[in-house]
Amino acid sequence: MTLKTVLILCTGNSCRSQMAEAIVNHDLAGQVRALSAGTVPQPRVADGALEALRLAGLPTEGLHPKDVDAVIDAPIDLVVTVCDNAKESCPVFPRPVPRIHLPFPDPHGEPLERFVEVRDAIRARLVPAVRAALAPEET
Repeated sequence: MTLKTVLILCTGNSCRSQMAEAIVNHDLAGQVRALSAGTVPQPRVADGALEALRLAGLPTEGLHPKDVDAVIDAPIDLVVTVCDNAKESCPVFPRPVPRIHLPFPDPHGEPLERFVEVRDAIRARLVPAVRAALAPEET
């Protein structure tokens, strides 16, 4: 099986897309490689996002906000936008790339419990959606 690459795109790349990157890389290890980026990246990953990931036993090392321009030329098999703003401003990639839009609430500035809720929603909705979108076509 060939490893597929999914780009999870958000505006700030500091909460939702970072949690999604860590969750997809963990839950679909060996099948999918997740990257995340932002259309207007923040200077750092939100503490609440990092703590929510740690509470679930997920690794956080290496997570850092990236501009979508840093990954625009990567061989991407699927783009997932997790906020409406990123969906509207999603760049044109050098080759056609399938896209899906799965918005999640932005927990930035809210209590840790809200980050945990968003983390769990990402795991419940995004992982199966990525798996389905990248599944080989039945013939």
